[in-house]
Amino acid sequence: MSPEEIEIIVKIASKLGIRKVKLTGGEPTIRNDVVEIVRRIKPYVVDLSMTTNGTTIKSLGRALKDAGLDRVNISLDTLDKEKYKQITGFDSLSQVLDGINTAVELFYPVKLNMVVMKGLNDNEIWDMIDYTAKKGAILQLIEIEVPREMENSWFFKKYFYSLKPLEEEFEKIAIKIKERKMHRRKKYFIPTRYGTAEVEVVRSMHNTIFCANCTRIRLTSTGHLKTCLLKRDDLIDVITPIRNGASEGEIIEIFKKAILMREPYWK
Repeated sequence: MSPEEIEIIVKIASKLGIRKVKLTGGEPTIRNDVVEIVRRIKPYVVDLSMTTNGTTIKSLGRALKDAGLDRVNISLDTLDKEKYKQITGFDSLSQVLDGINTAVELFYPVKLNMVVMKGLNDNEIWDMIDYTAKKGAILQLIEIEVPREMENSWFFKKYFYSLKPLEEEFEKIAIKIKERKMHRRKKYFIPTRYGTAEVEVVRSMHNTIFCANCTRIRLTSTGHLKTCLLKRDDLIDVITPIRNGASEGEIIEIFKKAILMREPYWK
């Protein structure tokens, strides 16, 4: 999709009350027109954020900020250089850490996304909490989530790490606990030697409350609307009608059709 087409879709979505947009991927910053996309869609939203691997934030951060980006989520599964290379396939941890330093100067809040994997990075959780407090960011500890058909896969069995015991520990040591409206997810304020760390725990697997409270709709890179990451049968083409000259009213009806298809995956 072109920046112009993305703008059209966001503009129409805003008329339906969708005023928060997050650019994700893959990696959104591999598009050389990502700054233009941000600039085009910002007028239609009140909260524009991005999930990124962080490798280009040092160089792109200022331009993204000036174009209208409000905040960033940066993927950071480990603070260990060799583990980072093992997990991602790239030797770019230093670039990511530089990107985080830039991000905390430009954006607020900055969230760090850590997918916790058994036997791989689960021993780094407390180091990551300290690092987050030191940087003044928010840490999101995320359980691996897979579709039902993958629950017996070798990958899930090998790497799934339950965060329930950790969350129970947070309940005891947190100096404050807040509950987010979206998904009723809790944010724990954990004391550290670097000050207070803000930590959110994302446990999506079999989480009926998480699904029941989801109000998100996604636009894929191929121009399809989608209500659930885990479903494969909920894609609705919106870009082809736009390219064929569909009216704004017709596009609104496509949005409504997609939203009416919403059904909790875990129930």
